[in-house]
Amino acid sequence: MNILRQTTFGPTDRRMGETGSSPWRGGLPFLLLIVSVAALRPVMVPWVFMWALAGAMFLECKWVALRVEGVDRMEGVSWGRRVAWYFGWPGLDAAAFFAKGKKVAPPGRSKWLWAVAKIGFGGVMLWLVIPRVPASQPLVAGWCGLIGLGFLLHFGGFHLLALAWQQHGVDAQPLMRAPIAATSLGDFWGRRWNTAFSHLAEKTLFQPFRRALGVIGATMLVFAVSGLVHELAISLPARGGYGGPTGYFLWQGAGVLLERSPTGRALQLRQGLRGRLFALAWVTLPLGWLFHAPFLDRVILPCLRALKAG
Repeated sequence: MNILRQTTFGPTDRRMGETGSSPWRGGLPFLLLIVSVAALRPVMVPWVFMWALAGAMFLECKWVALRVEGVDRMEGVSWGRRVAWYFGWPGLDAAAFFAKGKKVAPPGRSKWLWAVAKIGFGGVMLWLVIPRVPASQPLVAGWCGLIGLGFLLHFGGFHLLALAWQQHGVDAQPLMRAPIAATSLGDFWGRRWNTAFSHLAEKTLFQPFRRALGVIGATMLVFAVSGLVHELAISLPARGGYGGPTGYFLWQGAGVLLERSPTGRALQLRQGLRGRLFALAWVTLPLGWLFHAPFLDRVILPCLRALKAG
């Protein structure tokens, strides 16, 4: 998308599906799965409900990604690979995952060690640090749990899974690409943090709506939808904190536009140390809106207790 390819949300050279039909067409079974899981909220433990709903939404995104990339009619692709796409890889770049004849170099030892180290750090946070947090500081334990789970899954586990696919010749790139090294807010959201969502958002939201809404409107639409998705995954299971995730992502969208504005250029918000500090502050200071107290108290802490981490 080009404010976000400049701010960036990933490559823009692939077409929106071979047939030109809606990427949502045919995804009704997964939408029904989302609705069915949501209907079970009253009888599910909040943290179990969170994972179940996130999983259902993830499967819908998987279907849409296939449609967007024009590979929903895949001749010669084994059923094993198709099942692996849904359940064995968290990325959403279907064209890369199903590419034929592309040579992918096996990852070096250092990459394997780095992935394992991140998993190890997550384990230390969960099972060594959190038990030592005073009982009078539950929110501290909750934040430590978020960090531990993030490293165990998103930073470490998914990285290890990407390396395993690369070892077998599949172009599966890590979803988290050193976000701490982001040189700007656009670089953080577009190229480094959860690239699966940014890739899909560009194809299904930014590109289709850019002409009608303009670059600014389409950019804010992407962040607004991200906020709503996180309301479902965070606020709905917690039964509280509504509006926080949406506010957080609208704030991020405003920051992306700010750094691209004449004022942002004059302040050099996209380069050097100033750009790095701007991105770091803009992302981290309002994190309490995203991971609000009801979520930590009603979802994360019970999840940690179930994992024997708290």
